[in-house]
Amino acid sequence: MSSTTNSRQLPNTDEAPSREEPAPEPPADPDPSPDTAPESEQAADPERATGGDEDAAASGEGEAAAGTAPEVTTTDGAASSPSEAPERTPGDGPEDPAEDGGDAPAAKAAEVVETEEAEAGTADVGSPDGASETAALPAGEAPETAGVDGAGGGSEPPGDEPPGDGPGRGWRGRYPVVARTLAWSTTLVAAALVLFALLMPSQADKFQPAEFLRLPVEAIFGAALLIVLPRRPRIALSVAAGLVLGALTVLNILDIGFNEYLGRGFNVVLDWSLFSDAQAYLQDTFGHGGALGIAALAVALVIAVLTLMTLSVVRLGNLVARNTATATRATLALAMAWVTCATLGLQYTGVPLASEHVALVVQERAARVRQTLRDEAAFARISKKDDFANTPPDQMLTDLRGKDMIITFIESYGRSAIEDPLMAPRVDATLTAENKKLKQAGFAAKSGWLTSATYGGSSWLGHSTFLSGLWINNQQRYRTVTAGDHLTLVSAFKKTGDYDTVGVMPGVQKAWPEQKFYGIDKLYDAHHLGYQGPKFSWSTMPDQYALAAYERLVHSKKHDKPLMSTIILTSSHQPWAPIPKTVPEDQVGDGSVYDAIEKAGKRPADIITSSPKSKVEYGKAISYSVTSLIDYLVKYGKKNTVLIYLGDHQPIARVSGDHASRDVPVSIVAKDPKVLDKIADWGWTDGLRPEHDAPVWKMSSFRNRFLTAYGSTPHP
Repeated sequence: MSSTTNSRQLPNTDEAPSREEPAPEPPADPDPSPDTAPESEQAADPERATGGDEDAAASGEGEAAAGTAPEVTTTDGAASSPSEAPERTPGDGPEDPAEDGGDAPAAKAAEVVETEEAEAGTADVGSPDGASETAALPAGEAPETAGVDGAGGGSEPPGDEPPGDGPGRGWRGRYPVVARTLAWSTTLVAAALVLFALLMPSQADKFQPAEFLRLPVEAIFGAALLIVLPRRPRIALSVAAGLVLGALTVLNILDIGFNEYLGRGFNVVLDWSLFSDAQAYLQDTFGHGGALGIAALAVALVIAVLTLMTLSVVRLGNLVARNTATATRATLALAMAWVTCATLGLQYTGVPLASEHVALVVQERAARVRQTLRDEAAFARISKKDDFANTPPDQMLTDLRGKDMIITFIESYGRSAIEDPLMAPRVDATLTAENKKLKQAGFAAKSGWLTSATYGGSSWLGHSTFLSGLWINNQQRYRTVTAGDHLTLVSAFKKTGDYDTVGVMPGVQKAWPEQKFYGIDKLYDAHHLGYQGPKFSWSTMPDQYALAAYERLVHSKKHDKPLMSTIILTSSHQPWAPIPKTVPEDQVGDGSVYDAIEKAGKRPADIITSSPKSKVEYGKAISYSVTSLIDYLVKYGKKNTVLIYLGDHQPIARVSGDHASRDVPVSIVAKDPKVLDKIADWGWTDGLRPEHDAPVWKMSSFRNRFLTAYGSTPHP
């Protein structure tokens, strides 16, 4: 009887074994022996390297029958006899780790690490402890057996697999310290971003270290939820929380901007329409390219905030899930600390250590939305009521009949221009000098204070509040009132039937349906004043030119009726660079003379970013506007001319200061002493500069006081 056994033909060592089809059964190889096969073939054929399964058993039986004892190579390279190997049966799992293509414990450890990382949603650097996976190896396992990345098969990639293709391989395996440092750094950055979002103030002046040393209760509740939730709900909650925090951060940024420019927070219901005006302002200030760049940067910032905040919360959620016991203890400790701080009222530099900032902000925003929605309905009812709505024409403004009326708004002319230490010397000197001119020309003036409905911008809210007698402090109220027929000061003069109403508005550059609401018969906007000179940043033309055009196109013409003129001067609009200069009247012409002045002026970008520079240039702009107006009145005003001029709002906080009042100066100027006698009981200051303690009224109250003072009879 032959002692030979059947065995499988060894695969070609130059080719990887096919995984799609089983190798064809070769003819029996006479007297095969594990010792005679080259090591490369043993490595290429896992079955041959370990003696096969059934073939190895059959070969052992045949050799035993022949009286031979084949050697078996162990994992450490030592030879042993078959009798020393444990008994195996067909179908048992591979005894030698090499049958799995590598060391079994290391392979299992790699699978555990991969499973944990996949569950956490991060691959290698998904957690601070995921940079190096050698810690996952069984105790006593040699690094060269498991490999740096935890995969089996030794330090060299198995078969023909190139380096870096295996799990855990690549730069993280080659540089575990760097990977670990990067992982921890990323986690710390994520935690810092989340804490910043939870504690971020909505006003620039509140950014101080104490604000960010507080303990946010929202983080404690969030951590507790992430600990107890299963994987999918945890990830869903992390994503939702990250998006909410990102949105709140964006809204806080908008609040900072609105507080800086408009003295109030961002209204999520009404203020979206203001972005088109902001874009136009940026284009006038920085040019078309600069405005596009700023807009693109703003969009990128919003996307980045939402993305980074979401990734940060997801990362921290995965970290909490992988370290449940530690996270639970830390959360309980922080909860106890928060309760202690809240109970005892502990503070640092006046700031409470126990924070519930996000909860309060959300409540405030929700209340603001509810208030806005209620306000719409309430204001619609208020705007329909008017004490002078049914006053007959012959009982309206009887003491001003025959007077040429001019109402002029000076852009951003606020109380700060007269009382701020840096700006007041120049502006007060201008008011003193111009008041002297008025007296020499036979005019007199009285001045007081009005509290504007707006601040830093949205001039149309100030205009409509003053003229309508209604408190119009948001865009919804403005739309509501201008869509109706509420009586304005202009339409009151028109109602008498004795006045032609005219509007000179160089800031209007497109269709303006509000013309009908105000009662203006003839409108001269930026396109109808004949100006051929350069723009001065946002301002379409210098105030001197606008007044010269009014004289040329309107006032100098023969009229059958007196004029009721509304003029809006824009040269003092931010960014207050470049500023026009007064030129001899005979040189004004079509405005081309201002080309050289505009080119020689300062650039907006050099002024707008500096508070001291902005204050200085703002004071110059106000002085220019007041001088242009008084010079015009002195030269073209008549005995029957009555001028009412005022500011529409305070300048932005960078100029007026944080928490500045909303007061603006208002003056009435006339030659006829009887005009000022009618308001003698108002307590206003003589001259163009109101005293600090002069009466302060809400701007919305002026209309009724004025109508009553000059002979109008109320008829609700």
